[in-house]
Amino acid sequence: MIGRGYLSIVLITLLLALTPLVTGSNTFFNFTTTVLIVALAAQGWNLLGGIGGQTSFGHAMFFGIGAYTASILQTNFGLNAWVAMAVAIFAGALAGLVVGFLSFRAGLRGSYFALVTLAFAELLRVLANASDMTGGAAGLLLKLNPGFANLQFSSRPAFMLLALSFVFISLLVTQKVANSRFGAHLVAVRENEDAAKALGVDVLTVKLKAISLSGAMTAAAGVLYVQYFLYIDAGIAFGIWISIEALLAPIVGGRGIVLGPLIGAFTMHGLGEITKGFAGGMPGIDLIVYAIVLIAVIAFASSGVLGLAKKVSLHFSAKEAA
Repeated sequence: MIGRGYLSIVLITLLLALTPLVTGSNTFFNFTTTVLIVALAAQGWNLLGGIGGQTSFGHAMFFGIGAYTASILQTNFGLNAWVAMAVAIFAGALAGLVVGFLSFRAGLRGSYFALVTLAFAELLRVLANASDMTGGAAGLLLKLNPGFANLQFSSRPAFMLLALSFVFISLLVTQKVANSRFGAHLVAVRENEDAAKALGVDVLTVKLKAISLSGAMTAAAGVLYVQYFLYIDAGIAFGIWISIEALLAPIVGGRGIVLGPLIGAFTMHGLGEITKGFAGGMPGIDLIVYAIVLIAVIAFASSGVLGLAKKVSLHFSAKEAA
């Protein structure tokens, strides 16, 4: 029998997959594709920072590694886009393993670990901006060649469905982790690392598995970004914007909740677009909205939108029972 968590994932995915049948708006598909790419990166953060409790300020390093690896392999070496994507996802996982080993072996946690991830992302941004292989400050431009084999689609709904399939896989993987022994160990480490170690949990191994999986998911988001926009530079790939969005989406949607990043990404970007409409496209207005939403969540709904919805549902259920 399918669990409630898996059922919710399937229903939401089906709902989004059916949208091309009811609308042909390219604006809608551009918006949804962007949100799904952010949600995929945020799901990577959520697995490490939400379920595992290892807060990262530099998930842009995984996003950028995925984007640049795929781009370089295609433009400089003529590799097939799907093979390049697989290599890029592996590179993200490997980067997570390296950064995690260096950080966790040194006993870094909390704000120290967060600052180390930020430093790695900034270091990679500087290196990418100065390297000829990455195109330097000019960046890399992928050749326009629509086709399934090239991971490019002239139809926006087709790419949205591709991004949705990756988000769907990430949701299933996160749900599987949450229900597994590994997930229980992650939660134990999040709640009390010393107590988990005393109970026999191999804390280093658990953390390394989590950051490797997190890096792979976020790298996949980077690949989707570059395949959709066909351009990447150091500011985009390793910019603070993606680290912030990957962190904010789970917090707004529900940190540690499987659907939290997806709901949070839609909430933030939806409110941002609505506000832009009322403000006449004022530059930076969406960032103001993100700040307001974050403050409101921290002040009134620390468990996020989904956590608040659950509390409200339980409240009304209790009143009906009474």
